[in-house]
Amino acid sequence: MPRALDLDALRSFITIAEVGGVTRAAGRLNLTQSAVSMQIKRLEAALGQPLLDRASRGVSLTGHGEQLLSYARRMLALNDEVMARMTGEDWEGELVLGVPHDAVYPHIPGVLSQFARCHPRVRVSLISSMTQALKAQFARGAADLILTTEDGVDAGGETLIDSPMVWVGAHGGQAWKARPLPLAFEYRCMFRAIAQRALDRAGIDWIMAVEGESTRTI
Repeated sequence: MPRALDLDALRSFITIAEVGGVTRAAGRLNLTQSAVSMQIKRLEAALGQPLLDRASRGVSLTGHGEQLLSYARRMLALNDEVMARMTGEDWEGELVLGVPHDAVYPHIPGVLSQFARCHPRVRVSLISSMTQALKAQFARGAADLILTTEDGVDAGGETLIDSPMVWVGAHGGQAWKARPLPLAFEYRCMFRAIAQRALDRAGIDWIMAVEGESTRTI
């Protein structure tokens, strides 16, 4: 008798592949780390193959895991489409979605594609801009739903992911030693003031070396 794969376990497996770790995947799925680990162990037992390489730095997929990933995505997409079609309302109309330009790739195209399959009568218009501009558009009704990148959430908003800010430099680079420290930011970057306050608290002098309207300038 053919055996069936656990769709919840496949969803956890896909999420691990996307975020690169069991702990981060558990946070996105609102599950405990042990629950996600157990799902993967059951999935590996059902297939008789190791799916994750836990010996490497972080978590990566084995060869069998890479093969499964493509199948798993198609299975979950079909499952979600069936559930939406059979149990959901037949929505129609237009939805204006705002996304910061640095958050569009790589996930938003796939999300929009899946949404279109599940709700073919809804036309989604995507606008991409800085967070502050998107919030202004949302406030005046020019956008129905927006994603933002900022250090806090407004009333009525929801935090989807919480990522720590870190300082990153080139291997062997010397720029971080300069005093005052040269900074480069877009004018309306939400993280500009946060970085400046962090430097002030650390007693590190800085100057704004480059300012611009777009990331291309930076």
